[in-house]
Amino acid sequence: MAASSCRHIVVVAGNHDSPSFLNAPKELLKALDVHVVGSSTASREDEVLVLRNEQDGPELIVCAVPYLRDRDIRVAEVGESVEEERKLIDGIRTHYAAVAALAEQKREELGADIPIVGTGHLFTAGGQTVDGDGVRELYVGSLAHVTAGIFPACFNYLALGHLHVPQKVNGSETIRYSGSPLPMGSGEAKQQKSVCEVEFHSTAASVQLIDVPVFQKLERVKGDWDGISNRILELSATDSQVWLEVIYDGTEVIGDLCERLEAAMFGTQIEILRIKNNRIIDRVLGKIHEEETLDDLNVNDVFERCLAVHDVPEDQRPELIRAYQETVSSLYEDDLQAE
Repeated sequence: MAASSCRHIVVVAGNHDSPSFLNAPKELLKALDVHVVGSSTASREDEVLVLRNEQDGPELIVCAVPYLRDRDIRVAEVGESVEEERKLIDGIRTHYAAVAALAEQKREELGADIPIVGTGHLFTAGGQTVDGDGVRELYVGSLAHVTAGIFPACFNYLALGHLHVPQKVNGSETIRYSGSPLPMGSGEAKQQKSVCEVEFHSTAASVQLIDVPVFQKLERVKGDWDGISNRILELSATDSQVWLEVIYDGTEVIGDLCERLEAAMFGTQIEILRIKNNRIIDRVLGKIHEEETLDDLNVNDVFERCLAVHDVPEDQRPELIRAYQETVSSLYEDDLQAE
């Protein structure tokens, strides 16, 4: 990228990234005009970048805000309730206000009428997701979604990450998720992927979507065995190189589904990436609700089902659920640090 026509590249961490892994080469990459912000630090200055043109004149200010971890934006208190967790939202708002104030100060000092671009990795209220795309809640509790109103008005454009579906936030042309450039699962197979090209005239932004070509076809095949095997025959007849997700939901219990699929695939260029045998899953789960499968349950749902199965009294469950959520969050962040 540094050898391309890009003058600057800004990399900010998401919730799946290891801050230490990203930050390790940041000083070396800075020499190539690749700016890395792997985590929030005590100094908000680290997140405010002044990008310069070939004549060394300032041309853009970037508030490079990475994924804000729970510990970056609030201090948990013993016995706090879900309502008190609203301080998460206040913490995010305060963080953005601080970096925006620094950006405006820098623009005033530079005496240049240049745009300010903000970044973020979070889940905004009303955001669209696709079934099976792997998008996960970011914070413990139910307050992961923030509104567009928390972002400072001085941002001439706000580039957001985390949601895979390209979309505007609250109908705004200048607050957008570009979406993932490649499908993250077969549920996104029919979705047109794109990237956002943002052009500034002074500080006014105009946005054009550039479609990303399909380099590898994906498809989800769902049904009983006859429907699945017939679709594989149709694809093999055209020498298709498609990648498949196979979901079996027929009434017959098929214990050798993998073996049957392997035989059906023999000699073809098709590859199966994922197999779901809903009939077997239903027997194992002893499903409670109609049409419910394991993929419909998150880690919190499974824990709550365990509490119900073991007849834990209702008045004891809220405290146990909070403790469990804190443990899961802590383990996830420890894994990222270990990377």
